[in-house]
Amino acid sequence: MSQFPVLTIDGPAGSGKGTVAEHVAQTLGWQLLDSGALYRLVALSAQKKKIALDDNARLTELAETLDAVFIPRKTGGIEVYLENKDVTQAIRTEDCGRMASQIAAKAGVRKALLKRQRDYLTSPGLVADGRDMGTVVFPNALAKVFLTASVEERAKRRFNQLNRKGMNVSLAGLIIDIQERDFRDMNRSQAPLIAADDAITIDTSHLAIDQVVAQVLAIVKDRQ
Repeated sequence: MSQFPVLTIDGPAGSGKGTVAEHVAQTLGWQLLDSGALYRLVALSAQKKKIALDDNARLTELAETLDAVFIPRKTGGIEVYLENKDVTQAIRTEDCGRMASQIAAKAGVRKALLKRQRDYLTSPGLVADGRDMGTVVFPNALAKVFLTASVEERAKRRFNQLNRKGMNVSLAGLIIDIQERDFRDMNRSQAPLIAADDAITIDTSHLAIDQVVAQVLAIVKDRQ
C-alpha cells in the first residue's frame, strides 16, 4: 500500500465526477488523475493514425507508447498534449468519447494504461476519477466515492456544456448516446462500471457542484 492517500471518484458520463475531482484536488492540494482522458487520447491517436477499433494489437501498442503530457493550469484544470500538440478540446468531443468507450473495453489497452495511472500517485496524495478507480486501479484507496445521476440530468449537463463551447448538439441524441455508453461501460468484460463495495454513492441529480464537493471532502476527512 502506498504511503500517500488516494480518493477515488467513479461514475458514469455526466455524473459530475471530473468537475468534483478537480475542485476536491484543488482544495486538498493533491494530484489529479483524469483517467478518462487517457482513453480519449488513445481514441484520438487511433483516429489520427487510422487504426480500426477492432485492431486490438495496434490499439494496445498505441496505449503502451502513448506520447501524452498533462500540464496543470494555474487557474485550475489541465492542458492535454498529444505528441506535442494541444488536444485539450479535441479529446472532449462526443465522437471521441464514443470511441474511448469502445476502446476502454479492450483488455490490452486497459493493461497498458494501468501502470501509467498508478504512477500518478505521488505526494501529498491523489484524487483519481474514472470508472474503475476504486475497483481496479486503486482498490486500497483511503476513500471511495461513486457519483450517479439520472440519464436526463446527465444529458442536460452535457448539452449545456457543449453549447457553451459553441457546439450544436441534440439533447435527444445525447440521451441516446449516454444510454449506449452506460450499457457498454456496465457490461464490458474488462473492469465494468460498478461501485466498489466500500464506496459511498452520491446521487448528484439535484445537487450543486459545491454541495457534492462538500460531501466528498467530509468523507475524506472522516476517513483520515
